[in-house]
Amino acid sequence: MKKVTSAIANKMLRSLEEDKNYLLSLEEESRTYIRAEGEEKEAPEYHYEDIRRGVNEIDSKVSAIKHAVNVFNTTTVLDGLGITIDQALVRMAQLNGEKHRLDTMRKMLPATRVGQTYMRGRQAVEYMYANYDIEEAKRDYQAISDQINQIQIALDLANQTRTFEIED
Repeated sequence: MKKVTSAIANKMLRSLEEDKNYLLSLEEESRTYIRAEGEEKEAPEYHYEDIRRGVNEIDSKVSAIKHAVNVFNTTTVLDGLGITIDQALVRMAQLNGEKHRLDTMRKMLPATRVGQTYMRGRQAVEYMYANYDIEEAKRDYQAISDQINQIQIALDLANQTRTFEIED
């Protein structure tokens, strides 16, 4: 067993994915070859079993690390927030959706000209009006931004300092 932080586990996962991509690219380049009629057989070096074994070993390691990260995320309570990491990730996604909606609303002008129509033979100018308090949307946007920042800081701290075990 090896003790790691979530940040280290994610670096390990990236490295394993790079190793797997390398093996798969070797396989892509060498699993087939072309030769003309009458040419001497000069097949590139390729060992089907070795590639399969390497990919399976990497996939097994990735699976073990991801499982350990998932367990860590579902059992680690964030300091000051009283929620687990997985709950914080879900909450951040929800808040980011709300923040995006409020961003549009806070940028709205109280009245915006949208076009012209013809009514009873004469031209009329149309306006779109905000049907909410724009200042309240601005305050809510800022409050949600603050919540997201608070969660992100707690997540960063946990990911950099809290450890868990993974199989070697």
